[in-house]
Amino acid sequence: MAHSARTDCPELPDFFLLKRLARDQLIYLLEQVGTSEKYIYNNRPNKLCHAIFLFVPDVANADKATGRFRRYKIIFTPQKVFPALLLCTHSALIYVTTDEWSFYLLPLDDDIISLELPEFFRDNFLAGDQRWVRTAGSALHLLHSLYGPFSKVYGIGRCSKMAYESWREQVEEGEQKARQAEIGKVFLIDRDVDFVTPLCSQVVYEGLVDDIFKIKCACVEFGPDVTSSDKSIKVMLNSQDRVFNEIRNEHFSNVFGFLSQKARNLQTSYDKRRGMDIKQMKTFVSEELKGLKQEHRLLSLHIGACESIMKKKTKQDFQELLKTEHSLLEGFEIRESISFIEEHINRQVSMIESLRLLCLLSITENGKSSFFLCSYGVDHLLTFANLRQLGLLVEQQPGETLTVMESKVGKLVNDRTGGKLSDAFSSLAKKSNFRALSRKLNLVPKSDEEYDLRVPRDMAYIFSGAYVPLSCKLIEQVLERDGWTGLEEVTRLLNGHEFAVTAKNDAQRIILVMFLGGCTFSEISALRFLGREKPSMLFLLTIWLMETPRVSVTLISSIF
Repeated sequence: MAHSARTDCPELPDFFLLKRLARDQLIYLLEQVGTSEKYIYNNRPNKLCHAIFLFVPDVANADKATGRFRRYKIIFTPQKVFPALLLCTHSALIYVTTDEWSFYLLPLDDDIISLELPEFFRDNFLAGDQRWVRTAGSALHLLHSLYGPFSKVYGIGRCSKMAYESWREQVEEGEQKARQAEIGKVFLIDRDVDFVTPLCSQVVYEGLVDDIFKIKCACVEFGPDVTSSDKSIKVMLNSQDRVFNEIRNEHFSNVFGFLSQKARNLQTSYDKRRGMDIKQMKTFVSEELKGLKQEHRLLSLHIGACESIMKKKTKQDFQELLKTEHSLLEGFEIRESISFIEEHINRQVSMIESLRLLCLLSITENGKSSFFLCSYGVDHLLTFANLRQLGLLVEQQPGETLTVMESKVGKLVNDRTGGKLSDAFSSLAKKSNFRALSRKLNLVPKSDEEYDLRVPRDMAYIFSGAYVPLSCKLIEQVLERDGWTGLEEVTRLLNGHEFAVTAKNDAQRIILVMFLGGCTFSEISALRFLGREKPSMLFLLTIWLMETPRVSVTLISSIF
């Protein structure tokens, strides 16, 4: 049942070196603080600034009132921002100095490292604040410095291009050291290149665990409904959890069968104790029993988590929800899908779920009826305005159909020599071309064949065989073609700022994929599948730039 690991995969770089470097740098910074200094640390500049303006001046003024004069040191991470300069000029803070803890990347697992920036999506794609682009470039520069030069860099999206340029500037400014290349190709992709994928319900095990229990920094808290006790427990979810590692990328329909078989095998291992002599029992206790008890504990937790997921998803009419999503992706039974969404809204099941469905309808059908804009009243006008600005919720114009939209795009291409392309295209920038993209990239597999989720044949398994994630399909196509040649129509439809740069010829097959603005666990599972199945892509390493890449937080909750 579980996907078999490839034995010919190259060895991954030691990414936990990043943790050691960050720890050593922080220790160094703290050691610089003298006995008469007071340091204040927080792990996010924007949150830190908020605390500083409310707290630090009061402390300084209180110290002055009592005749105590001390120096204050403020450590920003991952970078200092403009408010730090304001602090230094504040009359009450004349003894403040600042420093920077450049902690860019956090290894969450063997093949996942993260910048853990939950504010990235809203700041960059909604507010137009590009301060984190430099951070992304610095993260690339750190990887380049530690693990050697990249062979090729591909990317699509405005933010990706700026992050690449920021990295190149830092490379040119810094000292070049010859290092053995441990990472081959790098692919940078903006989240707004593909909004459809994170709007779809996750059905791989890790995605559902995150959806229900909220994974944070590879850690999750299971409540009493999972632990079968009156206590909650925090669990690290990574490859060190052998049970989780075997089911994390599996479609949920396969997980219970695997766990049941695992329980039977575990019982068989326990039963071996019967008939053992004293020497054999001693060996069993010292070598096997501890591992069996650990496996039993983990197995019990994941069975409990599966039961909790089943109960909650059953209450939400999950199968009907998935059917509606698949219909929207395929472009069939749209009236029935709209009726389901209307019912969902009328029943007030979940505003986040309703908005997610509305956004999916809007993107796949080039807009939606203005009826939906009135459904929640004036309290959420700002939410709708933000969704509209992002291009997630677009009002369909009377008579506007896909055929009309496609003819407009075709006319734009023909008008290129007339200089009308950029202006006209910018007016359609928030319109979705999902249907055309779906056909060109074959994102929706043919439905005349039964899809066996136990033996997936492509990345569509992460959505029950109904849809191949656009982001992952783009990555696959570009890597196979070694560039964007042959994908010109696709990039026009995406309005994408694509680029491909050869930095060095190298045979290293580890591929780094960097999502700017967040990704889903479904996409991570799809890329892992791709890395196992494609001979030319033995492994894909994923970076995401969100605290948690769950569907609702990535695109909806983050804009409230």
